[in-house]
Amino acid sequence: MQNTYIPELMHWYQSGQLRTIQGHQLFYGLQGEGPVLVLLHGFPSSSWDWQYLLPMLTPHYRVLYLDMLGFGFSDKPRIGYGIHEQADRVLALMQHLSLKHAHLLAHDYGDTVAQELLARQRRGNSPVYWHSCALLNGGLFPEAHHPLKVQKLLAGPLGPLIVPLLSRKRFERSMMQIWGNTPPSQNTLLGMWQLLNYHNGTRVMPKLLSYMEQRRLSRARWVNALSTCPVPLMLIDGTKDPISGESLVTRFRQLCPNAELVTLEGVGHYPQLEAPEQVFEAYQEFRARLEQNETVSHWA
Repeated sequence: MQNTYIPELMHWYQSGQLRTIQGHQLFYGLQGEGPVLVLLHGFPSSSWDWQYLLPMLTPHYRVLYLDMLGFGFSDKPRIGYGIHEQADRVLALMQHLSLKHAHLLAHDYGDTVAQELLARQRRGNSPVYWHSCALLNGGLFPEAHHPLKVQKLLAGPLGPLIVPLLSRKRFERSMMQIWGNTPPSQNTLLGMWQLLNYHNGTRVMPKLLSYMEQRRLSRARWVNALSTCPVPLMLIDGTKDPISGESLVTRFRQLCPNAELVTLEGVGHYPQLEAPEQVFEAYQEFRARLEQNETVSHWA
């Protein structure tokens, strides 16, 4: 890795490692002690999105974070990017690390991967047992998802022609549109931009964005994984998000009435970066209730 990257990214890279999984190198880190917690990031960013939450989580959990194929420091081959295959890679990495039980915390694109992982458990064909799942802003339901115009263009037939026009300024303007009351720092935006361009990553953005069409095609499977979720489920949502804010909250209440829901007012699409303390508090309360219920069930 070149030393032209901001120091925070250099540190993040050095704290993790690369592992060849199914023919491609994936960047990941495994830190902390306790029950295993797997973090799944969103589009178009990376595991670096968890930079503020990670030091809060590691005193309580053994945290696995990774850059999925096509993102961050992982390989970015010119291939088709299927959610099913991304889920395969997550499971393959976990099997390599001998992790058979875990909890999920996901965001955006990672939400959809989490839905596929839950669908497999629901159907009894998962090599990993998921004990719970917490989700942040994301396109859980296609009808409640409102992508930015640039996402629609990149996902369309002209996507490869638009990629060369995606400058740092355009990228930053798009990110500013989906942030809440606390705007991202220039360092955060620069780090995201550098990670996006690592291994010439912008060229695969149109292929990655096929997840929006995959959500529509696999809606029944992935929505059922939530509406009949086999494990405790929670949504933590920044309601100022124009992509998956209030519209997601409304639909989640309708389709997942038994799940837990925490709304963060004034917070946009990246709660883990905008309000990490609030996300951590909400998640810890969720886990505390799980442990209490498990204790009650044990003694009942």
